[in-house]
Amino acid sequence: MRGKKAPRRVIAPDQKFNSVSIAKLINYVMRRGKKSTATGIVYRMMDQISEKSKQDPLAVYDQAIKNISPQLEVRSRRVGGSNYQIPIEVRGERKYTLACRWILAAAKSRKGKPMHIKLADEILAASKGEGTAIKKKEDTLRMAESNRAFSHFGG
Repeated sequence: MRGKKAPRRVIAPDQKFNSVSIAKLINYVMRRGKKSTATGIVYRMMDQISEKSKQDPLAVYDQAIKNISPQLEVRSRRVGGSNYQIPIEVRGERKYTLACRWILAAAKSRKGKPMHIKLADEILAASKGEGTAIKKKEDTLRMAESNRAFSHFGG
């Protein structure tokens, strides 16, 4: 690894919900530096969630993230000429990053609706423990379980 490690940047909480996790979601949704567009999508998504679930949208969002966050993931490691998939525990920051990434990928794969509606539907499904993002988490866990025999190679 060359050079210095990139410094951890402190992200300011968003204006409406005063939440760092929502500010991070806005940054993940953002494309080509259009932050105001991303902010509009996320806030409309939160309105949609409160409309459909009749609950606090922040609580529903937090529950969805908690349900999607993976405990284990697999990493490739080369040992003696062959590659092994080694199960590794996921750190806290990476759990949130993976959960957001999977929610966004699942929302983008849905067709025929505006992004804020697709995101709201995916988050509502995830908060109930269903949906494409939950399936991705279960696949990752299944992969880690099936490769548990290689965990002694862990790095």
